[in-house]
Amino acid sequence: MVAEARLESVASGLAPVTPGWFVVNAADAAWCTNDAWCGVCIFESDEFVLRGRPDLTEYVKPNAGFTLRVVQPGQPAGLYHAESVQEDFLVLQGECILLIEDQERRLRTWDFVHCPPLTGHTFVATGDVPCVLLATGNRRDDLKRIYRASELAMRHDAGSPVDTSAPERRGVWEVKRPQRWSELPWGE
Repeated sequence: MVAEARLESVASGLAPVTPGWFVVNAADAAWCTNDAWCGVCIFESDEFVLRGRPDLTEYVKPNAGFTLRVVQPGQPAGLYHAESVQEDFLVLQGECILLIEDQERRLRTWDFVHCPPLTGHTFVATGDVPCVLLATGNRRDDLKRIYRASELAMRHDAGSPVDTSAPERRGVWEVKRPQRWSELPWGE
């Protein structure tokens, strides 16, 4: 029988701190935010969410991950990149432009995006409300990410001028909820 994970409060909400199954509402879960990019809820937790808690020695990195990304209008979700593993995305709220393999695709609520390994992609939120993306991917230790040079992504302030595995840093990641919380589907 699989045990229930223990959820504990970290700086921005609840996070699983032991292996096992769990249930948590997005409004109660832990969030990380970078004002240059987006807000991210990493349901399975990660080392960043649990930073500052040396007592959490039982944490085990999950094999698969599900995150919510909240991207403010006009901002990219991150730099244009490709990963060595499959990723999938579902737009839960709002609108965005998908930059994929140097093409633009307009997306709206309930559009689904499948990215096989090594597919270059990122998202840029459009419209008047934050864009909410559900993302899933593999959390393998051998995951590789390459930030590809892309003129299209550069025009959207979401690109690197050269291919690199270590892009420029933008903003500071903080353990906190994203902006405009009340406009989100689970907002209070």
